Amino acid sequence: MDKGRFAVPAGVTAWATAMGVTALMLGTGLSRPHPSGGRELIGCVLLVAGGLAPAAYRRAPLGVLAVTGVCAVGYLAAGFDALAVSYLVAVYGAVRAGHRKVTLTVSVSLVAVLHLTAPAFHDGTVGEAMAQARNTLELAWLIAAFAAGEAVRQAERRAEEAERTREETARRRADEERLRIARELHDSLTHQISVVKVQSEVAVHLARRRGEPVSEALLAIQEAGREASRELRATLEALRDDDTAPPHGLDHVPGLVERFRGTGLKTTLTITGQPHSIPAAVSRTAYRIVQESLTNVTRHAKATTASVVLDYRPDALAVRVDDNGEAGAQSAPTPGHGLTGMRERVAALGGRLCAEPRSTGGFTVQAELPTNGAS
Repeated sequence: MDKGRFAVPAGVTAWATAMGVTALMLGTGLSRPHPSGGRELIGCVLLVAGGLAPAAYRRAPLGVLAVTGVCAVGYLAAGFDALAVSYLVAVYGAVRAGHRKVTLTVSVSLVAVLHLTAPAFHDGTVGEAMAQARNTLELAWLIAAFAAGEAVRQAERRAEEAERTREETARRRADEERLRIARELHDSLTHQISVVKVQSEVAVHLARRRGEPVSEALLAIQEAGREASRELRATLEALRDDDTAPPHGLDHVPGLVERFRGTGLKTTLTITGQPHSIPAAVSRTAYRIVQESLTNVTRHAKATTASVVLDYRPDALAVRVDDNGEAGAQSAPTPGHGLTGMRERVAALGGRLCAEPRSTGGFTVQAELPTNGAS
């Protein structure tokens, strides 16, 4: 709906329709010959109840169909001659909701019931009773309501299919563009970065083999080449990801810890609290924090042990990764893409992140991720 257009809430429209149907049925029933006394009161109540029932046809179409059908039989039995407009609205709503077979069965049954019971409750001749039953639920109007509901249902289904097709087309184009960018990056940068990385490593290796001092500039080039290679590989993987594989989350943390154990890092995983359902975004962020923290430990910390703690709290998930590396209490962490990425992920969830050296030596990464009470 365009913002500039006036939109009427569906509930208001439904109640306005129900009030109009009620007024029409009550007015028609009272304008024609009708009984008096208790039967008149019962008939009026049934007319009003049947007229108001369509207000709920979007939420409970079959329930409205049943209520309006029973009311139609009831006020016919009470002696009122009124077109069952409410039942026609109920037929439209039920067919629009996709209940075609049920609606057809109920409608055929209702027509039969009206004609079978009319002579028993009508004071005149059998012919007059049958005529009143036909007036209560005209077959032509019933077919029209059924056709209108089916037409709207088909139109809504086509609109949903068109919307889904547009979304799939946009997603496919985005995937194609992402793959094109990945190919361009691979063709233009991978070879050059690989040459820089290999040449710098060879130069460092030869210098050390000859017993010559390795300049800080050469070491910086070597490390920059390695980092650029890692970042480019990660970027290409992200660009080529077509979302067909399930994203990594908390379920993958044990396997992640096991892989780092295979590198020689003594890694432990501890889970505290009562595990409960965690939002997908929180689960993915927790996995990335553990992954990036352990990766940094193996690259930079010169640590032999690392511990991972996942603490399930009622309204948050706490993640902590500690190592026994060479970071001292006075040393500050060197900012990098990994730490920056962790901070951005945590901030996007409204959480807190602390990454700093421990007073007892080593480094710690602590994050608290709100789960909004998910359970």
